[in-house]
Amino acid sequence: MIIRDLGDFLAFFQEYLKKKIVNFSQRFEKIKDIIVAFLIIKRGRYSQSFLNTSFFLLVAAALVGGPIIAENNPFVSGITTSEKDYQQGVLSYNPYENSLTTVISVKPRDKIIDYHIKEGDTLSSIAEKFDISVDTIKWANNLKTDVIKPGEVLKIPPVTGIVHKVASGENIYTIAKKYKTETQKIVNFPFNDFVDLETFSLRAGQILYVPDGVIEPEKPKYQPTTKFVAEIQAGSRGSSNFIWPTSGSITQYPVWYHMAVDIANPGFPTVLASDGGTVIYAGCVGWGYGCHIIIDHNNGYQTLYAHLSSIKVSEGQSVSQGQQIGVMGSTGRSTGPHLHFEIRSGGQLLNPLNSLK
Repeated sequence: MIIRDLGDFLAFFQEYLKKKIVNFSQRFEKIKDIIVAFLIIKRGRYSQSFLNTSFFLLVAAALVGGPIIAENNPFVSGITTSEKDYQQGVLSYNPYENSLTTVISVKPRDKIIDYHIKEGDTLSSIAEKFDISVDTIKWANNLKTDVIKPGEVLKIPPVTGIVHKVASGENIYTIAKKYKTETQKIVNFPFNDFVDLETFSLRAGQILYVPDGVIEPEKPKYQPTTKFVAEIQAGSRGSSNFIWPTSGSITQYPVWYHMAVDIANPGFPTVLASDGGTVIYAGCVGWGYGCHIIIDHNNGYQTLYAHLSSIKVSEGQSVSQGQQIGVMGSTGRSTGPHLHFEIRSGGQLLNPLNSLK
């Protein structure tokens, strides 16, 4: 009974709506015909004012609605809201966020520039101006003496060392040996290109910068050489309470593009915590630092130990000064067994040698 009544009601309601719609359509058509007839009779009289009014309405709508649309449109900046959230999420997991900055007074140069010698210039003043050595300028320009003349043009390399054009068959090891420097320094220089980042292979004819490389005459066969050796000094503290983290030879000192100290040792010695603290990162990546550890010393300082062959601690673990945390290695962007050691404070890289004394 109820179902039949409901069906009758729906049929009645449908018929009612149909009549209302038909009546509305008929009235609308009549009104439209009147307006069209009126416009045809008065054509041209109101077109100008209609266009002007429409233009001002469009401008007002753009001024009012434009900023709101831009603010709420996730595609204006080229990055969707979901992408922004994803990027923020990824950054939140970065174990050394805001810790890889180094204060640099001038923009680093990535290539050789030409310098026109001015009246009063000397090789020393030019070298000081560009923060490179006098020998670097002489080697880059094949100068045999310190005599230069105004108006001449000098090639100024971006870093102290050698500018080398790679010959067929050469590699970073033979080039480093030729110029009495370390292969790791060549790899560390950020503006050197490699055909393969895994093997650091080179392309014949490319320009390679060899930081701290030298061209020197042959020395007597048995002339003694000296080099600084960093030894583990357990219990010995520097001015900032940091001890040497491992033993070996310092193969690269801190420079603007590598604000760290590299300590090499073919014996793969142990690596110690330079100061007590908490391990906030202990893991491996296939590039850059390779297997590395970051320790937060809970006083504004952090230390980083990179290129390890093995890790002896875990994240969240408390360590004491001098405790073994790993073993020296050659993982990541490395050409031989060495420890890349950094000291950080307030999100900036510091010169470790100012503390390791």
